[in-house]
Amino acid sequence: MFDFDTVYNRRGTSSLKWDRHPENILAMWVADMDFKSPPAVIEALKNRADHGIYGYTDPPESLTQCLVEHMKGKYDWEVEADWFCWIPGLVPALNIACRAYSEEGESIIAPTPVYPPFMTAPFNMRRKCIKLPLKLLGDEWQLSIEDLENSITPDTKMLFLCNPHNPVGKVFSRDELEAIYQVCEKHDLLVCSDEIHCDLLLDDAQHIPFAALHKEAEERTLVLMAPSKTFNVPGLSMSFVIVPNNKLRRKFKREYQGLFNEINCFGYAACEAAYRDSQDWLKELCAYLSANRDFLYSFMKTNFPNVKMAPMHATYLAWMDFRECGIDDPHKAFRDAGVELSPGRPFDGDGFLRLNFGCPRATLEEGLQRMASIL
Repeated sequence: MFDFDTVYNRRGTSSLKWDRHPENILAMWVADMDFKSPPAVIEALKNRADHGIYGYTDPPESLTQCLVEHMKGKYDWEVEADWFCWIPGLVPALNIACRAYSEEGESIIAPTPVYPPFMTAPFNMRRKCIKLPLKLLGDEWQLSIEDLENSITPDTKMLFLCNPHNPVGKVFSRDELEAIYQVCEKHDLLVCSDEIHCDLLLDDAQHIPFAALHKEAEERTLVLMAPSKTFNVPGLSMSFVIVPNNKLRRKFKREYQGLFNEINCFGYAACEAAYRDSQDWLKELCAYLSANRDFLYSFMKTNFPNVKMAPMHATYLAWMDFRECGIDDPHKAFRDAGVELSPGRPFDGDGFLRLNFGCPRATLEEGLQRMASIL
C-alpha cells in the first residue's frame, strides 16, 4: 500500500501551485498533484544525487529500451529507439511542431475547450488557430467529424489532438480516432497528439496512442508523452516526442536545435524509475483518483445541483459548468472563500471552472466545504 492520504506542506518550496497565493488559499488549480512521487523515483533521484557529478547527460540506452518495452507491453505498439526526441516539456513541443510543419499565416486546428497552449502555440509562431468546439451530446463530450471536416481550410496543416483530453477528461475510442484519421488522411493533415495524461486512466478506460492505430497513422503523427503528470515530476522538465516518420522527425529536431539544452540527469533517472519500477504505485494512484472523482461527483450533486459535470474517464481534472448555477463570478466567489480554481476562459470555456482533485481526500473535502460555504 502506498500513502496518498498524508497532507504535505508545499509552501516555501517556490511551488508555482501554492506559493503564488496567500496562505489562506487552498490551491486546486494548476495540474500538478499534492502526492509524493513514487518511492522508486525518489530512490533513483537520491542515488543519482549521491554520485555528486551532474554533467551533461545523454538519454540512457536503458531508458530508451524501457520505453520501447512499455509501448509494446501496454499498447502493442512497436516503436524504435531512434523515434524518440527528448525535450524539456510538451508545451515547447507544441510550439516546435507549429514551426516545423507550417509556415507563417497557415492554420492549425485545436478542439476546444482545451489546455491553453494548444491555442497560444500557433499564435506564438505567427500561425492561425482554428478552434473546433467539442459538443456535449448526452453525458459525453464528442468531436464532430463533420465539424472537423468543415473547419479545414486550404492552408490548414495540422490537427492538435489532446487524448486523454484536458480539461474534459475524455478518452477517445478506437472508432473515434480512426474517424479522425480518415479526415486527416483525406486532407493531408498531420496530427500532433498530446497524450501526457495517457496513464491517468479512471475505471476501465483504455488509451490508444494515435500513431498506434496502424502504419498509415504512424506516418503522419507525433505522439507527445511525459512522466510529469502521471508520476508527479513536472519540475524535472522531462518529456519525449515519438516521431516514427523519418522526414517529420528530422524537421522536428532541426527546429529545436539551439533552443534548449539537453535533459538534465535527474529527469532521465526519474523517467526510467517511473516507467520501469512504479506501475504498482500507478495502479493505486488511479484507484485513489477514481474515488476522489466519485466523492466530487456526489458532493457537487448534493450541494451544487445546477452545476453540470460530464463523466471523466481520465486525468485528475474536473471540468465543471457553472453557467446556470446562479452565482455571480464563481471563480472570484470561490477564491474569496479560500479556494483557487482554474477559470474556464483561457481554455475557451467561459462559465466553466477546472478543479484539480489530485490531492489527499482531506484537502479535497476542505476545498469543497469552502466552496459550499458561499451558498
